[in-house]
Amino acid sequence: MVIRTKAIYKDEVLKPLTKLDLRDGEVVEIALKTTPIEKLGGLVKISNRKWVEEIIESPDLEPV
Repeated sequence: MVIRTKAIYKDEVLKPLTKLDLRDGEVVEIALKTTPIEKLGGLVKISNRKWVEEIIESPDLEPV
């Protein structure tokens, strides 16, 4: 089973932003991906972060 969700890391704990259909104590494997916006580091002015993230994560984009 594959579940894809966003999470926030706070106080050394990774917390999913949506409810997960998992049993208590279930072991899972996690693949982490940070947002590419962080890598822009002031190179580009971003006025609507959510909009930019949606574009970057679009399955229609092809890797360069």
